[in-house]
Amino acid sequence: MKSYEMTNIIIDDESYGEEHVTVELTIEQQNYIITFQKSDLELMNAWIVEDDTTLPANLSEDMMASIKEGIKKKI
Repeated sequence: MKSYEMTNIIIDDESYGEEHVTVELTIEQQNYIITFQKSDLELMNAWIVEDDTTLPANLSEDMMASIKEGIKKKI
């Protein structure tokens, strides 16, 4: 299940002593920003970007699993 496009991936090595991975992606023509802990890809936060505003995003477990697999391949 890959119905998204990763547009940017940022690995932050110095955020509160933990490493994080932030992914910017597009799903069905909507932009999302999702941050995971790098060590185990635990979800930290997920946002949808609408009209230059970020709102909490709610993505399906299947979509999140697919995104995590995509991140694993890139890092």
